[in-house]
Amino acid sequence: MTERNGGLYVRELPPDERPRERLKRLGAEALGTSELIAILFRTGSRKGGAQDVAQRLVTRFSNLEALARASIEELCEVEGVGIVKALEVKAALELGKRLAAYSGEERPAIRGPEDVNALFSSEFKGLDKEHFRTILLNTKNHVLKTVEISVGSLDASLVHPRECFRPAIGASAASVILMHNHPSGDPEPSADDIAITKRLKEAGQLVGIEVLDHIIFGEGKFVSLKERGAI
Repeated sequence: MTERNGGLYVRELPPDERPRERLKRLGAEALGTSELIAILFRTGSRKGGAQDVAQRLVTRFSNLEALARASIEELCEVEGVGIVKALEVKAALELGKRLAAYSGEERPAIRGPEDVNALFSSEFKGLDKEHFRTILLNTKNHVLKTVEISVGSLDASLVHPRECFRPAIGASAASVILMHNHPSGDPEPSADDIAITKRLKEAGQLVGIEVLDHIIFGEGKFVSLKERGAI
Protein backbone atom coordinates (compact mmCIF):
# COMPACT_ATOMS: atom_id res chain seq x y z
CA MET A 1 0.00 0.00 0.00
CA THR A 2 1.44 3.37 -0.98
CA GLU A 3 1.44 6.10 1.65
CA ARG A 4 -0.11 9.49 1.00
CA ASN A 5 0.40 12.68 2.98
CA GLY A 6 -2.03 15.57 2.53
CA GLY A 7 -2.92 14.45 -0.99
CA LEU A 8 0.66 13.60 -2.01
CA TYR A 9 2.35 10.25 -2.06
CA VAL A 10 5.02 10.25 0.63
CA ARG A 11 7.56 9.25 -2.00
CA GLU A 12 6.62 12.42 -3.92
CA LEU A 13 7.44 14.65 -0.97
CA PRO A 14 10.89 16.28 -0.79
CA PRO A 15 13.14 13.84 1.10
CA ASP A 16 13.62 16.25 3.99
CA GLU A 17 9.85 16.42 4.54
CA ARG A 18 9.24 12.68 4.86
CA PRO A 19 8.63 11.66 8.49
CA ARG A 20 11.39 9.04 8.61
CA GLU A 21 13.90 11.42 7.03
CA ARG A 22 12.89 14.22 9.40
CA LEU A 23 13.35 11.89 12.35
CA LYS A 24 16.83 10.86 11.20
CA ARG A 25 17.82 14.46 10.48
CA LEU A 26 16.19 16.34 13.36
CA GLY A 27 15.50 13.71 16.02
CA ALA A 28 12.20 12.38 17.30
CA GLU A 29 11.59 15.51 19.39
CA ALA A 30 11.08 17.60 16.24
CA LEU A 31 8.21 15.49 14.89
CA GLY A 32 4.54 15.99 15.59
CA THR A 33 2.45 13.28 17.22
CA SER A 34 0.79 12.30 13.95
CA GLU A 35 4.18 11.97 12.23
CA LEU A 36 5.47 9.66 14.97
CA ILE A 37 2.35 7.52 14.77
CA ALA A 38 2.64 7.43 10.97
CA ILE A 39 6.17 6.01 11.32
CA LEU A 40 4.74 3.31 13.58
CA PHE A 41 2.12 2.46 10.97
CA ARG A 42 4.64 2.37 8.08
CA THR A 43 1.83 1.93 5.53
CA GLY A 44 -1.64 3.33 5.12
CA SER A 45 -4.89 1.63 4.29
CA ARG A 46 -7.62 1.88 1.70
CA LYS A 47 -8.90 4.77 3.78
CA GLY A 48 -5.75 6.85 3.28
CA GLY A 49 -2.01 7.05 3.73
CA ALA A 50 -0.25 6.36 7.02
CA GLN A 51 -0.12 10.01 7.99
CA ASP A 52 -3.77 10.54 7.05
CA VAL A 53 -4.79 7.68 9.33
CA ALA A 54 -2.48 8.92 12.08
CA GLN A 55 -3.96 12.39 11.87
CA ARG A 56 -7.49 10.98 12.21
CA LEU A 57 -6.35 9.15 15.33
CA VAL A 58 -4.88 12.32 16.84
CA THR A 59 -8.05 14.26 15.98
CA ARG A 60 -10.33 11.59 17.46
CA PHE A 61 -8.40 11.47 20.74
CA SER A 62 -7.55 15.00 21.77
CA ASN A 63 -4.32 14.19 23.60
CA LEU A 64 -1.91 11.35 24.30
CA GLU A 65 -3.49 10.62 27.67
CA ALA A 66 -6.87 10.04 26.01
CA LEU A 67 -5.19 7.95 23.34
CA ALA A 68 -3.47 5.83 26.00
CA ARG A 69 -6.77 5.23 27.81
CA ALA A 70 -8.57 4.15 24.65
CA SER A 71 -9.30 0.47 24.24
CA ILE A 72 -8.27 -1.50 21.19
CA GLU A 73 -11.92 -1.54 20.11
CA GLU A 74 -12.13 2.26 20.38
CA LEU A 75 -8.96 2.67 18.35
CA CYS A 76 -10.35 0.42 15.65
CA GLU A 77 -13.38 2.70 15.35
CA VAL A 78 -11.13 5.31 13.69
CA GLU A 79 -11.30 5.04 9.91
CA GLY A 80 -8.24 3.24 8.57
CA VAL A 81 -7.17 1.78 11.93
CA GLY A 82 -7.36 -1.99 12.00
CA ILE A 83 -6.38 -4.41 14.71
CA VAL A 84 -2.69 -4.39 13.74
CA LYS A 85 -2.38 -0.60 13.86
CA ALA A 86 -4.33 -0.48 17.13
CA LEU A 87 -1.94 -2.99 18.69
CA GLU A 88 1.07 -1.01 17.46
CA VAL A 89 -0.26 2.14 19.10
CA LYS A 90 -1.04 0.36 22.38
CA ALA A 91 2.43 -1.21 22.49
CA ALA A 92 4.18 2.11 21.82
CA LEU A 93 2.16 3.96 24.44
CA GLU A 94 2.79 1.25 27.03
CA LEU A 95 6.54 1.58 26.45
CA GLY A 96 6.22 5.32 26.96
CA LYS A 97 4.28 4.79 30.18
CA ARG A 98 6.91 2.41 31.52
CA LEU A 99 9.67 4.86 30.68
CA ALA A 100 7.82 7.68 32.45
CA ALA A 101 7.45 5.47 35.54
CA TYR A 102 11.11 4.47 35.53
CA SER A 103 12.78 6.13 38.51
CA GLY A 104 16.37 5.33 37.70
CA GLU A 105 16.79 3.35 40.91
CA GLU A 106 17.76 0.30 38.86
CA ARG A 107 20.77 2.16 37.52
CA PRO A 108 23.98 1.66 39.49
CA ALA A 109 24.99 4.59 41.67
CA ILE A 110 28.51 5.96 42.02
CA ARG A 111 29.41 6.90 45.60
CA GLY A 112 33.17 6.93 45.22
CA PRO A 113 36.15 5.62 43.22
CA GLU A 114 35.69 2.10 44.59
CA ASP A 115 32.29 1.93 42.86
CA VAL A 116 33.87 3.00 39.58
CA ASN A 117 36.51 0.32 39.97
CA ALA A 118 33.95 -2.37 40.79
CA LEU A 119 31.70 -1.48 37.87
CA PHE A 120 34.16 -0.70 35.10
CA SER A 121 37.69 -2.01 35.75
CA SER A 122 36.95 -5.30 33.95
CA GLU A 123 36.18 -3.37 30.76
CA PHE A 124 39.78 -2.14 30.59
CA LYS A 125 41.56 -5.43 31.23
CA GLY A 126 43.80 -6.67 28.44
CA LEU A 127 43.57 -3.51 26.33
CA ASP A 128 46.84 -2.73 24.56
CA LYS A 129 45.97 0.94 23.95
CA GLU A 130 44.75 3.71 26.19
CA HIS A 131 40.96 4.05 26.11
CA PHE A 132 39.48 7.26 27.49
CA ARG A 133 35.82 7.06 28.52
CA THR A 134 33.34 9.13 30.46
CA ILE A 135 30.60 8.00 32.83
CA LEU A 136 27.51 10.18 32.52
CA LEU A 137 25.58 10.63 35.78
CA ASN A 138 22.22 12.09 36.73
CA THR A 139 21.58 14.37 39.72
CA LYS A 140 21.53 11.36 42.07
CA ASN A 141 24.83 10.01 40.71
CA HIS A 142 23.12 7.12 38.96
CA VAL A 143 24.91 5.96 35.80
CA LEU A 144 23.13 7.06 32.64
CA LYS A 145 25.67 5.50 30.31
CA THR A 146 29.36 5.39 29.43
CA VAL A 147 30.86 6.93 26.31
CA GLU A 148 34.20 6.18 24.67
CA ILE A 149 35.90 9.46 23.78
CA SER A 150 39.24 8.37 22.35
CA VAL A 151 41.58 5.44 21.78
CA GLY A 152 45.33 5.95 21.72
CA SER A 153 47.99 7.78 23.69
CA LEU A 154 46.27 10.34 25.86
CA ASP A 155 46.88 13.92 24.75
CA ALA A 156 44.94 17.13 24.34
CA SER A 157 44.21 16.54 20.65
CA LEU A 158 42.45 13.24 21.37
CA VAL A 159 40.56 14.37 24.45
CA HIS A 160 39.01 17.66 23.41
CA PRO A 161 36.43 19.24 25.74
CA ARG A 162 33.95 19.47 22.87
CA GLU A 163 34.04 15.72 22.25
CA CYS A 164 34.03 14.97 25.96
CA PHE A 165 30.99 17.07 26.91
CA ARG A 166 28.84 16.78 23.78
CA PRO A 167 27.42 13.35 24.81
CA ALA A 168 26.92 14.59 28.38
CA ILE A 169 24.95 17.60 27.19
CA GLY A 170 22.89 15.41 24.86
CA ALA A 171 22.04 13.04 27.73
CA SER A 172 21.24 15.91 30.14
CA ALA A 173 23.91 14.59 32.49
CA ALA A 174 24.47 16.48 35.74
CA SER A 175 28.06 15.34 36.12
CA VAL A 176 30.71 13.06 34.64
CA ILE A 177 33.52 10.85 35.81
CA LEU A 178 36.53 10.46 33.56
CA MET A 179 38.36 7.16 33.31
CA HIS A 180 41.12 5.61 31.24
CA ASN A 181 43.64 2.81 31.42
CA HIS A 182 47.42 2.53 31.37
CA PRO A 183 48.35 -0.54 29.30
CA SER A 184 51.71 -0.66 31.13
CA GLY A 185 49.79 -1.77 34.22
CA ASP A 186 50.97 1.17 36.32
CA PRO A 187 48.07 3.54 37.09
CA GLU A 188 50.23 6.38 38.36
CA PRO A 189 49.07 9.60 36.63
CA SER A 190 51.38 11.33 34.20
CA ALA A 191 51.76 15.10 33.87
CA ASP A 192 49.54 14.93 30.77
CA ASP A 193 46.87 13.03 32.71
CA ILE A 194 46.75 15.76 35.34
CA ALA A 195 46.81 18.59 32.79
CA ILE A 196 43.96 17.08 30.77
CA THR A 197 41.95 16.50 33.93
CA LYS A 198 42.28 20.14 34.99
CA ARG A 199 41.41 21.33 31.50
CA LEU A 200 38.25 19.21 31.39
CA LYS A 201 37.32 20.26 34.93
CA GLU A 202 37.44 23.91 33.82
CA ALA A 203 35.46 23.17 30.65
CA GLY A 204 32.83 21.35 32.69
CA GLN A 205 32.38 24.38 34.91
CA LEU A 206 31.68 26.50 31.83
CA VAL A 207 28.92 24.19 30.55
CA GLY A 208 27.50 23.40 33.98
CA ILE A 209 28.56 19.74 34.13
CA GLU A 210 30.80 18.86 37.05
CA VAL A 211 33.78 16.55 36.65
CA LEU A 212 33.63 14.47 39.82
CA ASP A 213 36.76 12.37 39.40
CA HIS A 214 39.24 10.85 36.97
CA ILE A 215 40.01 7.18 37.53
CA ILE A 216 43.11 5.60 36.00
CA PHE A 217 43.14 1.80 35.80
CA GLY A 218 46.27 -0.31 35.88
CA GLU A 219 46.83 -4.01 36.36
CA GLY A 220 44.66 -4.93 39.33
CA LYS A 221 44.76 -1.43 40.84
CA PHE A 222 43.55 2.09 40.19
CA VAL A 223 44.22 5.71 41.09
CA SER A 224 41.63 8.40 41.80
CA LEU A 225 42.85 11.85 40.82
CA LYS A 226 40.30 13.37 43.20
CA GLU A 227 41.89 11.50 46.08
CA ARG A 228 45.28 12.72 44.85
CA GLY A 229 44.02 16.30 45.01
CA ALA A 230 44.20 16.89 41.24
CA ILE A 231 40.47 17.71 41.06
